[in-house]
Amino acid sequence: MNISINQLTEFRIRAYNCLGFAKDAALTTNNAHCLADFALSPLFRRQWYSVYECLQDCRPNANKLMGLYLEQIPGDETEYTTVGIDHTASPRPHSPTLKERGYHHQPSAHRKVTIGQSYSTIAWIPEEKGSWALPLRHERITSFETPISKAAWQLRQVAKKANKPVLALLDSEYGNASWANQTADIEADCLIRIRSNCCLWAEPGEYSGRGRPRKHGAKFKLNEQSTWWPACETVQIQDPKLGEIKVKLWSQLHFRNSSSISMNLILVERIDPNKKGLLQKPLWLVFIGKKMPSIEKIWSKYLRRFAVDHWYRFIKQRLHWTLPALGTPHQCERWSNLMPLMTWQLWLAKDLVKEHHLPWQKPQSNLTPGRVAQSMLGLLVEIGTPALPPKPRGKSPGWKSGKKRNKRTRYPVVKKGKSKGKKAKNKKT
Repeated sequence: MNISINQLTEFRIRAYNCLGFAKDAALTTNNAHCLADFALSPLFRRQWYSVYECLQDCRPNANKLMGLYLEQIPGDETEYTTVGIDHTASPRPHSPTLKERGYHHQPSAHRKVTIGQSYSTIAWIPEEKGSWALPLRHERITSFETPISKAAWQLRQVAKKANKPVLALLDSEYGNASWANQTADIEADCLIRIRSNCCLWAEPGEYSGRGRPRKHGAKFKLNEQSTWWPACETVQIQDPKLGEIKVKLWSQLHFRNSSSISMNLILVERIDPNKKGLLQKPLWLVFIGKKMPSIEKIWSKYLRRFAVDHWYRFIKQRLHWTLPALGTPHQCERWSNLMPLMTWQLWLAKDLVKEHHLPWQKPQSNLTPGRVAQSMLGLLVEIGTPALPPKPRGKSPGWKSGKKRNKRTRYPVVKKGKSKGKKAKNKKT
């Protein structure tokens, strides 16, 4: 991907126009190291309080920014626009005055559950290998939404504006009938990992003419091989990293609660007895879509979903996404909307920066997001900023003497329960 300085400059100008109020401070603070250091950055031309004013007044337009991001995706010969979908927690356990905190899972060895907010992300995955994932939308999951409903809405927005068919890669949390039903009318294909204890059903046989037509055929239990019938297709592949791979395909299966949505089941197994690294256990995938690519190629695409996890680690550790203890959900959303914008600027600058590595770091041929961020200062000085110069307005009068300060309202933690089935509701009535 060859990007010129003019293209990067144009991208920054157009993104600048999508930020709404206080956009000058918003664009300038992207290059600081942490929230407390924003005003100390040599590129920051305003006073320290402009950092907080930016997060109070800035209004990034997520739809316009998504359209700008989609324009940067090259129209190459690839069949799909491959996107990864996942969600992550933003921990805020010690912020009782923040609205809509809930209980969320976090990938931690000590505490699997945290109190805070959760964000759903749909990201374009540009390369066959590497850690780059470029978010198209990164948005908060509100208290009346679920990760599945939010991800389905995001996929719908991307599929409407994408120039090529969309292939979504998802983890096992989305491998259920709820996802299949909510995305049935979206023009996108999905490749989803499902749990090894999942049960699927075949298509029912011909109608016998008596009673209600059957919805389900034979049961296919993934962890009981006795329930499997012969695969429709089986191939063996020699992968340069994983060794010999066996891939099996079963077609015309469905989840119990989405019997009208047919899908293909894929089993990926490593034959190498000395397994190390990826795929130590069998990998079960389902493909939901109109036309599935060959099974020799489709299974390896799922391995690129983990680029989204790399991006989560990058924004938390390098871009300090979870560092600011902001007071309102709106401020958190505005800060979160800047994370994709910063990542896209790094991607467009990847081939323009002169690599700067620390003495103990090895040079890289394909720069990672962290290495580009580390080498960005010289390029930013060269291209400048579309932000207008500051206009001093004098000193603010500040808080009036004797005026009372009110304590901020404390909000309970939102606890979501599982939806009750129809049988349980009927018993109560």
